[in-house]
Amino acid sequence: MIIDIFNHFMPQAYFDRLGALIPGHPVLTAFPRLKPLLDVDARLRLMDEFGEMQHVISLANPPLELIAGPDKTPELARLANDALAEVCRKHPDRFPTFIASLPMNNVEASLAEIDRAVKTLGARGVQMFTNVAGKPLSAPEYRPLFARMVEHGLPVWVHPMRAAQFSDYAAEKESQNEIWFSFGWPYETSACMTRLIYSGIFDQMPDLKIVSHHMGGMIPYFSGKIQLGFRQIFFGAPDKNPVAAEAGLKKPPVEYFKMLYADTALGEVAPTRCGHAFFGTKQCLFASDAPFDSEQGRGLLRRSIAAVNALEIPQPEKDAIFAGNARKLLKL
Repeated sequence: MIIDIFNHFMPQAYFDRLGALIPGHPVLTAFPRLKPLLDVDARLRLMDEFGEMQHVISLANPPLELIAGPDKTPELARLANDALAEVCRKHPDRFPTFIASLPMNNVEASLAEIDRAVKTLGARGVQMFTNVAGKPLSAPEYRPLFARMVEHGLPVWVHPMRAAQFSDYAAEKESQNEIWFSFGWPYETSACMTRLIYSGIFDQMPDLKIVSHHMGGMIPYFSGKIQLGFRQIFFGAPDKNPVAAEAGLKKPPVEYFKMLYADTALGEVAPTRCGHAFFGTKQCLFASDAPFDSEQGRGLLRRSIAAVNALEIPQPEKDAIFAGNARKLLKL
């Protein structure tokens, strides 16, 4: 069995609603080209190609807060979550649960939607993006949302959010060569996780569970930088990071990074090995990011499976990454 915990699906009713709210948006012409993104039967056929497989589905970009104002996003979240829940109800053997979307520009409505999605619809987590229309997730106004997920004992999925409007250089207005996507998204994830950690969220909520997309972004590859702060070079010691001390962190920063869960949505062997070496088997979960590739999701699924199988670990550990860890984390 393989349980893919981070892939995307957009129910047709929700997608049709987007057409009225953001006419002319690029996703309206691009997304229909990926049949398994919008069509349940196409997704089921895709999954059938890979044997015994389940998908935990969540919406794709754009975040709700970039689609409508705080007066409209609560209704949009309800529409999306109701539709995702319906897919799961119709095909429980293939879609065991879903990850709920939130109207992040309306915190009170988000709290209500968390409770509704989890208690009434059967969601096993919520999805947030690395920034809320430019605001960091570590901002105090969003702390109650993380606290509510701790109360439910369920994880928060964090997806990177950056568009071409994030320029590569201060003298320019837009990113070039799709740098915003190739390198901007891993940076977004890394920056978001760092800001959350230095905000003290894990000291305040040690039971908080966060799934960081794409194997934690840059975190595993730059673990040496995490353990050697810039000011630490001049004013610290091997076991003393002045910035972490000023933030009041109770442990070395790298220990908090290792508390994150990381998914395998990389599709390559070498970075998957690097991520696994940093996070360890218990913190790794299988994901593909399907169907976002030029093969309608087949390439990502094929390569992500191959990357896990290439890990030089016992088969029971591979089985845990493929499915066991997801069952435990999501209480499936």
